[in-house]
Amino acid sequence: MPNIKSAKKRVKVTLTKASRNKAYKSMLRTAVKAALSEKAGISGEAVKIALKKLDMAVSKGIIHKNTAARKKAAIIRKCNSVA
Repeated sequence: MPNIKSAKKRVKVTLTKASRNKAYKSMLRTAVKAALSEKAGISGEAVKIALKKLDMAVSKGIIHKNTAARKKAAIIRKCNSVA
């Protein structure tokens, strides 16, 4: 354990941010899976939600922009192949 006050605070802040990022990534994976499922191609609502969540994750710095672009392209490719 750190002895310095600022180091103690960094440990707390890091744990808080890590748990928030973990929860957001989990939610993101769920949204992407829902968009890539066979039923999502018909409705399109899950696709919209997944694309928006990917953009939000990039703006929050949770994932890299190229990763989001790759995932978005895969979702759109799947959506176009179903339609």
